[in-house]
Amino acid sequence: MAAVVHCCFPEVRDVWFYERQEMRVFAAAAIAITALAQPAFAQQERMQRYGEEDKVKTMQERQAERDAQRAYGNSLKNIPDKGPTDPWGTVRSNDAPKTQAAKPKKTATPQ
Repeated sequence: MAAVVHCCFPEVRDVWFYERQEMRVFAAAAIAITALAQPAFAQQERMQRYGEEDKVKTMQERQAERDAQRAYGNSLKNIPDKGPTDPWGTVRSNDAPKTQAAKPKKTATPQ
């Protein structure tokens, strides 16, 4: 049946040919992109997978990690504590009184 359609209707044959040609171009482009990406993918370090044992660290690596943690803790201690902030301070006018947080009212407990 397909041979009859292609023989009787040449425009159908041309459309079919160009659709196959476009698909070939697309497939060739996909293969080229994949071939170019393979070397970059191969250069990545292998990541630890779920359930794998941790890599054994050397004494120098452990000492470097401890030093880094100690330096991080010291740098956090050097940051000065900031006083209370008023996010609406720049919006409020200078002569307006600053409001304080309202204290919750004590309600009588029924006995």
